[in-house]
Amino acid sequence: MTREYLKKATLTSTSGASEVHDTVKGILDDIETGGDAKALEYAAKFDRYEGAVLLSQEEIDAAIAQVPEKLKADIRFAHDNVRRFAEIQKSTLTNVEMEIEPGFVAGQKAIPVDAAGCYVPGGRYSHIASAIMTVTTAKVAGCHSITACSPPRPGVGVAPAIIYAAHICGADNILAMGGVQGVAAMTFGLFGLPKANILVGPGNQFVAEAKRILFGRVGIDMIAGPTDSLILADKTADAHIVATDLVSQAEHGYNSPVWLVTDDRDLAKTVMDMVPALIDDLPETNRESAFAAWRDYAEVIICEDREDMAKCSDEYAPEHLTVQAEDLDWWLDTLTCYGSLFLGEETTVSYGDKASGTNHVLPTSGAAGYTGGLSVHKYMKIVTWQRTTRDASKRVAEATARISRLEGMEGHARAADVRLAKYFPGENFDLSAEG
Repeated sequence: MTREYLKKATLTSTSGASEVHDTVKGILDDIETGGDAKALEYAAKFDRYEGAVLLSQEEIDAAIAQVPEKLKADIRFAHDNVRRFAEIQKSTLTNVEMEIEPGFVAGQKAIPVDAAGCYVPGGRYSHIASAIMTVTTAKVAGCHSITACSPPRPGVGVAPAIIYAAHICGADNILAMGGVQGVAAMTFGLFGLPKANILVGPGNQFVAEAKRILFGRVGIDMIAGPTDSLILADKTADAHIVATDLVSQAEHGYNSPVWLVTDDRDLAKTVMDMVPALIDDLPETNRESAFAAWRDYAEVIICEDREDMAKCSDEYAPEHLTVQAEDLDWWLDTLTCYGSLFLGEETTVSYGDKASGTNHVLPTSGAAGYTGGLSVHKYMKIVTWQRTTRDASKRVAEATARISRLEGMEGHARAADVRLAKYFPGENFDLSAEG
């Protein structure tokens, strides 16, 4: 039996994407040349904001005072979960060393990058959780300087809840600037900020393109496209919960794909019947995005069995992967390509997006086939070192000289030769390429 599409996407996540490269490149070049003044010019144009750019402690305190205590408690709860999970992640990175030869020791160290730039979206939605996810992990990693950057609203500034979240999670600086100009300010070290070694966090297509262009000069977490989600469901799944979860992710944006993969036709049809009403019940702004995403990007796929369902999911390599099926351990052991996995109906992508502790900055557009999401590890440089005695270097030097000459790299060979000559005078070594 081949897979059957009860619903097939008419567009992909890259369909209709405007060409933004030249625009973004021009802005970055302008700001690198023009510095603070040019960044402020773009902020006035795109953010329509001319207030304080680098927030003072007094401005941070004033914003925090506006956040309701219940929301503060929820932010602290989410921060604590993300922090504790990040600390466990960091504990998996240990400094190690081994003796290659008697007296020749090589080792590994994990060193955090010095300065992190964390972009926090603040357009249609105030992404409080993105501040928690990016700043907390940088802090746990041990970055010495952390800047949180978020678009200000005209005449208002950065959302107070974002400021509060960034502050309690450990941001050293909070920058009220959005889009390409915000990314540029962190990268080029404007407004007295240290130059970022790594840029992290989600953003719109202009932010993503800026990170793509700047990659190499700075590290990035990943190049992100529209968010996507896939649900694997069998006959035991609750159709209403499946449909609700699909709609909850479709509201991210008009081009956010959601997919249902199942081996139960009745479940698939029931879910498809339920989705339109659930979308209609959303607030207007959310409804428009979810409707477009479901209409143009969603797919419903019938597979023969769970093995084919798992294979199908791995081919899609979704950012978010939910399993609502029997034998969750089998799925955990079998599935290999996803950004974050949610096992059972008792959990949901929304938990991971907001408060459960795992990070919501995840690979999209199939990138889960080769990378995971944001973690403490993304901020860490895994470096190596070595030390040896003169006697222990003898065998390594001989091998190095011969391999180097075989490769045609005489300078490399001579770096080994001089040590052999100094440490072992009078000994004859056959260091030719032929051995």
